[in-house]
Amino acid sequence: MSTAEKWMQAALEMAQDAFEDGEVPVGAVVVQNGKIVSLGRNRREKTKNAILHAEIDAIQHACETLGGWRLWNCELYVTLEPCPMCAGAIMNAHIPKVVFGAYDFKNGSCGTITNLFELPYGFKPECTGGIMEEECAVLLKKFFKKLR
Repeated sequence: MSTAEKWMQAALEMAQDAFEDGEVPVGAVVVQNGKIVSLGRNRREKTKNAILHAEIDAIQHACETLGGWRLWNCELYVTLEPCPMCAGAIMNAHIPKVVFGAYDFKNGSCGTITNLFELPYGFKPECTGGIMEEECAVLLKKFFKKLR
């Protein structure tokens, strides 16, 4: 198992927690120096808060844990390609590396619909998609099949 797969597995565990709680199963982890500093998952339904995506949850906890908003020495692993809001939060937190699992063909903003990281903003994270893509996608498909 590669390092990226190790962290994605932790994100998948958070996605599973979200699934079991009736949330869209997306999980995220923020890693610094080879250690998880925060975990996040979708919490929109329970909190009735549109911005509580997994990435936002993980970034917020990382900022609290590390005592600052600049996460310039961290990496973010998330089970679904970030949406525009989350891509913006990643850039604003100065996270230099993002790794995601499943591609988002409706809202993906790291290469699928658009790539906000390639636009002329002041900060451009490195981004890799498709890590454990099938495992991440299966959980999402299972969730939406259950809803229908």
